[in-house]
Amino acid sequence: MGNKQPYTVLAVDDNLLNLKLIEKSLSKEGYKIFSADNGPDARAIALKEKPDLILLDIEMPGETGFDVIKKLKDSSETIAIPVIFLTGVSEVDSKLKGFDLGAVDYITKPFHPLEVLARVRIHLKLSIATNSLIADQASKLRQVTEAQVAMLPTPEDNPGALFGVYYKALEEAGGDFYDILNISEKITGYFVADFSGHDIKTSYGTASVKALLAQNCTPVYSPAESMKMINDVLVEILPDGKYLTACYMHINRTTKKMTIINAGHPPVVCLPKDGEPYLIKTKGDVLGIFKDAHFGTQSIDVSEGDKFFAYSDGLVESAQNKITWANGADSLLPVYKQIAQVPYDRAPAELVNHLFGNDALPEDDIVVLCVKV
Repeated sequence: MGNKQPYTVLAVDDNLLNLKLIEKSLSKEGYKIFSADNGPDARAIALKEKPDLILLDIEMPGETGFDVIKKLKDSSETIAIPVIFLTGVSEVDSKLKGFDLGAVDYITKPFHPLEVLARVRIHLKLSIATNSLIADQASKLRQVTEAQVAMLPTPEDNPGALFGVYYKALEEAGGDFYDILNISEKITGYFVADFSGHDIKTSYGTASVKALLAQNCTPVYSPAESMKMINDVLVEILPDGKYLTACYMHINRTTKKMTIINAGHPPVVCLPKDGEPYLIKTKGDVLGIFKDAHFGTQSIDVSEGDKFFAYSDGLVESAQNKITWANGADSLLPVYKQIAQVPYDRAPAELVNHLFGNDALPEDDIVVLCVKV
């Protein structure tokens, strides 16, 4: 068995006697000690060594302990390190300021070595417990994410569907999803949806909708009938306030006909093989709320080589810039024209790169599906 790495403590104090006292009392108990007698050196050590805990003097010349902790908590690399203040100040306001800045405790100087040891031990225990809880929760959420992504079909598994896809969930339980329905050899259904909310329940809703699609998107039912049956079930099973917007594209490659069903979703973009991109706008109610919902339905003739884009509102909307898909979808048509020659399987990623490639981070989950006739 290898030797366990010792817990590390960074002691910061402009009084060298205090530093020696802390180092002696903690090192003999198995801790590894880093020392600094000023704020800039302390921050540099904290960034490099990532100590398990910091003992920080408040009253220091130049950069005070308050200045140091504020900068530590402003950095993503040092924000989680617990800080205990060493203070000779007895005023309540000073102690409260330390807590407000992120300190977990304080030790009044002059201090006893055994008190320092006891407080170091208790806060390391708390830190270990907290980190363990965070790791456990993160592991469970990663399992949810992996399970949700595993349900999403890939182009490699559906070569006859001729589609490319970009999928990005900003949180562990994404509200956006898509599905591919191989209805027959020449008939394919493409479903893109956006659940309200981004909690864990959403991922279970995704599984339910996927099962409903498999049961109802068959040659027996028209696309409109399929969506009606799915809606009727969702009205019964979804919790109050839960719903989803959706777009369903049904392509018959033999008859060269496409039927689009819109349920409160952004419009499909058509990029003809030899023509200008345009929106296919159809209004419809969302899925899962109204028993007598009306969905926008449109059938169009298509030609071999035409491409169609279905996407979630995260591609278009921006709360920061007050842009909704209703007033933002048209503005993206020039971008589709720029990627007209990009192969369908790479087009979704290229579209997202055009929109967000210059450090403009999306504000919501994104699904972009490109289908080639």
